[in-house]
Formats: sequence, structure tokens, C-alpha cells
Amino acid sequence: MILALFTEGIFPLGNVPFLNDMKQKSLFSIVYEDDKLLGVDKSPGLSSGGISWDTSEVRLDKLFPHRIYIISPLDQDASGLVLFAKDIETHKELSLLLEKGKIQKRYIAVVHGRPVWKETSCDLPLVPDGAKHHRTIIDKYQGKKALTHFHFLGSAGNYSVIEAFPQTERNHQLRVHLASLGHPIVCDPLYGKSGAMKGVYLSSFKKGWQGDHLDERPLLSRLGLHAAGIMLPKHSWLPEQALYIEAKLPKDMAALIKQMEKVQNTVFGVMGFYSQTNQNYLTISD
Repeated sequence: MILALFTEGIFPLGNVPFLNDMKQKSLFSIVYEDDKLLGVDKSPGLSSGGISWDTSEVRLDKLFPHRIYIISPLDQDASGLVLFAKDIETHKELSLLLEKGKIQKRYIAVVHGRPVWKETSCDLPLVPDGAKHHRTIIDKYQGKKALTHFHFLGSAGNYSVIEAFPQTERNHQLRVHLASLGHPIVCDPLYGKSGAMKGVYLSSFKKGWQGDHLDERPLLSRLGLHAAGIMLPKHSWLPEQALYIEAKLPKDMAALIKQMEKVQNTVFGVMGFYSQTNQNYLTISD
């Protein structure tokens, strides 16, 4: 049995007394919590922590009154799920599961271009370049093993929605692998196309759009990457069932993808990966 938990998105944590600043209250939502584990849905722009060179003044892992241990950092400009352990032993256990590929992570990305493939994989080895922008580069000789599986969900105009399943944990892995395939993530300042931060506009993929270009605002103006789901296998404190935690798309990505689906008169099937399988699972929704 798979236990699935869903969040309706980012909401103010009015019942958390240590978050007094209203701006900080809307930065994240707690999706799942037990004695050992904490699943958090963060908004774009908030650092998750867990990266040695991160000097952000506001970090997700520092917004809690007790120490938590990050399992897998998420890019600051991305949205979605970040998994934390509440103690060092749980952190070691889950980190080992992640290293062995027992924890499956699912991402949704909006990219440039229209892939010719339905499914593909990228295994280009990656290494940090050591520069001040902390980019990751492809290095076939000194790079570490990296593998990502991709699934095409749909296109509109010259944009596509991609489902990504990383099998390894490398910094900026999805961003570099997608760029290497010729489909960089939209609004990516490090690996995107020239002028990447201009945003994605409805007029750019809707034929016959008749609005005012001077007044038009982008549907999405930040990195088009969302950590949508994390699948944990049976483990020491959940011996009877697997655990699937899902974070719904934030408003900006949801609005963009909805318009893309509307233009194509179809549904891409962005959310609910496990609902597309034949496995039985219990859904708990807040």
C-alpha cells in the first residue's frame, strides 16, 4: 500500500507561534510530519539550506525552532518539496536510501522547445566548476556519475512540460541535463537561453492572441522547476507501507500549464504520478 499526502499549495502558517513575520509565514507549508520526518513545500526564492556555500539570510532549515537535517537540497529558485529528518540517525538512514536510489523524486519542468522523444535519459557526468556563480558543468573525465530519466507530457508553441526522475543527487542536475538535451528550463539564468529571464508570455504560444503587448505580464518569470513528489519505500518507522508525498503546483506554474493545456485542448497529466499506476494507495488530503 502507498500512503499519499497532498498539499493545496503554500498557505500561511498562522498556528506556528515562532513565525511572527507575515512574509515568512507564506514562504512554506508543512506537508507531512511524524516523529522522524518532516516534508515541507517551499516557495520559489527561499533557500532550502544544506549547501556549503549558501549565505542566504533566510533559509528554510533555519526557520524552525529545533534543528532539522536536510535530506536533499532544492534549488533556491525552484518550488516544491524538501525532505528533512528530525534526528541524525534518521538523516543517516534516509541519506543512505537516497544514495542507493531507493527514494524516488519526481519533478515537473517547463522547458524551451518541443522534444522529438516521448521518453529519454541523460547520463552525462557532472562536476561543480568552482566559479562564483556555482555552476555545474559536464566533465566526462572528472565528473561524478549522474543519471536522469525524462518523460514528455505535452507542448504548446515552443514550450514543453517535462516530468523528470533523477536517479542521482548532483547540484543543478536536472537543469544541466535538460540544457544538454537542447531543452533548457525556462527562466534559468545559469543554463538558459539568452534573455532567459524575460519570462513566458501567453502571446508567445497562443495563436491569434489579441491583447496589448505593453500591458501583458508573464505567466511565469522564475525558474520553471517544481519538486512535485517524493516516494519513500517501507522503512524502520513505516514498516507496513510506502509513503508518497506530493506538493501541488504553485499558482504561477499551474496558471502557465493550464493555459498550455487550454491552447492544445488536452490535459498533460502533470500531477498524480502514482494515480497513473495500477498500485493501490490511500490518499490523505488536507
